[in-house]
Amino acid sequence: MGFEGAAGGMGGGVRALMRRKQVDSERARPAGSSNQLRKELSVAQLITIGVGSTIGAGVYVLVGTVAREHSGPALTLSFLIAGIAAALSAFCYAELASRCPSAGSAYHYSYICVGEGVAWLIGWALILEYTIGGSAVARGISPNLALFFGGADSLPWILARHEIPWLDVVVDPCAAFLVFLVTGLLCVGIKESSFVQGVVKNPQRDLPLGIATALSICCSLYMLVSVVIVGLVPYFAMDPDTPISSAFAKHGMHWAMYLVTTGAVLALCSTLMGSILPQPRILMAMARDGLLPSFFSDVHKTTQVPVKSTIVTGICAASLAFFMDVSQLAGMVSVGTLLAFTTVAVSILILRYVPPDEVPLPSSLQASFRRSHENDEEKLRDTLGYEDHEEGASEISDVVVESIKDPLIEKQLYASKLDETKRRKTAACSIASVCIGVLVLTTSASATFLPFLVRCFVCAFGGLLLLTGLGMLCWIDQDDGRHSFGHSGGFICPFVPLLPVMCILINTYLLINLGGGTWMRVGVWLVMGVFVYIFYGRTHSSLTDVVYIPVADANEIYGSSSASGFVA
Repeated sequence: MGFEGAAGGMGGGVRALMRRKQVDSERARPAGSSNQLRKELSVAQLITIGVGSTIGAGVYVLVGTVAREHSGPALTLSFLIAGIAAALSAFCYAELASRCPSAGSAYHYSYICVGEGVAWLIGWALILEYTIGGSAVARGISPNLALFFGGADSLPWILARHEIPWLDVVVDPCAAFLVFLVTGLLCVGIKESSFVQGVVKNPQRDLPLGIATALSICCSLYMLVSVVIVGLVPYFAMDPDTPISSAFAKHGMHWAMYLVTTGAVLALCSTLMGSILPQPRILMAMARDGLLPSFFSDVHKTTQVPVKSTIVTGICAASLAFFMDVSQLAGMVSVGTLLAFTTVAVSILILRYVPPDEVPLPSSLQASFRRSHENDEEKLRDTLGYEDHEEGASEISDVVVESIKDPLIEKQLYASKLDETKRRKTAACSIASVCIGVLVLTTSASATFLPFLVRCFVCAFGGLLLLTGLGMLCWIDQDDGRHSFGHSGGFICPFVPLLPVMCILINTYLLINLGGGTWMRVGVWLVMGVFVYIFYGRTHSSLTDVVYIPVADANEIYGSSSASGFVA
């Protein structure tokens, strides 16, 4: 019903793209499975991970680049706008993180709410984001270390960058060494808050609090630093590699330069750890769902961390950090983040208006489903006093039909079902109208090459679609099952549907304006992901051989099967 109904008459390939997994897929695993992450993190640790992962490259490196090339003296206002966009997304993340706590973050949410195809693209984009992000952070540490030694030429060989003329590359052994060091620490077992939700002690309470607190601290620090740096140095004179340290040095405050540089190195190391930490969890989540080889889902029995995924992540990030100047690929990092933000907001709308009313039942429990129906039939046969199976079956069918033949009851049941079907279809069309309207509006508003009148007409058309969809979502009722979907009792996103729609609009506009070059490079990576999904993920998905059953039946089956070795 809803989105599923739109795909009912399509081919198997399209239906595969729209397959959705259940919220608590963990309970379908055998009890005592070793592929479980140890739950260790408290709210204070979540906040430190979130702040440490965010306050790093943004403050100590990107401040200079953003001020020189984009915002100018309006740097503080730029960070304020970014903070507002992040806050809107944080509300959506907080509800989904408390309802659906599991490793994978936006990939996990989109798989539950949107479908397998979108989830794959989000997971594939996040893999690129964190690989390049970690490499870029690692390469940003050497320029800061150079300030301690009086310049890049005075650095020890292991810390300095070296040019290889015949390859036309500048290698950075320090960056590669740091990536391997962090990888080793993560293998022993130590995003930000929403990516580590699979190892949180109390995710319903701690995840929303950790996300909100970390975001507030980071936004405040970004704005305060931008005020100071713009006041110290003209924006056009900022050093793009070490903007804050160089600003103090120009004013003769060398003690402050060394203090800030120390903080920069430590913060960048923390950010490096925060960049590498989420990716093994994404690989593990995708492998658990069958979209990647099971190699990535192995969890070490002693440390209870995905060691193999972490090692692969470290090797890839270290190779990029050693050989490549990833500054040219920096824009690609934003694509994964903004795509995840947008998808999470769409997931909130789906969760509130058209949540899945059916869940996939693994093949291992399909026998339990058949036995449950056979037991119900047997009980009714015993009640009617029939011993012959065929005779009893015929009579049971007559009894069931007669029991609902009362005209008033039959009319009420039909009217109620018809109204709910109509509401879900209207909600699904409204959400689609919002998404299409946002895409048309933001694309046309950014298409400066179009004539002015054409842009105005297309913008008006996109705005009409957006407002129509938003108005319909405000008018129709939200789904009655939204309160019981997933883990209840956690954070609830306010101002739905307005807040998620604003989140979709802002993030889509930022995505459109990342530039053609960035989208060409990201497009190549996404096309590679499409081929991987077609030739591996689609056929190996854990949802390939499942049947979909009503949620109430699934709860009964899992409850009756918990004593047989499945986690409830």
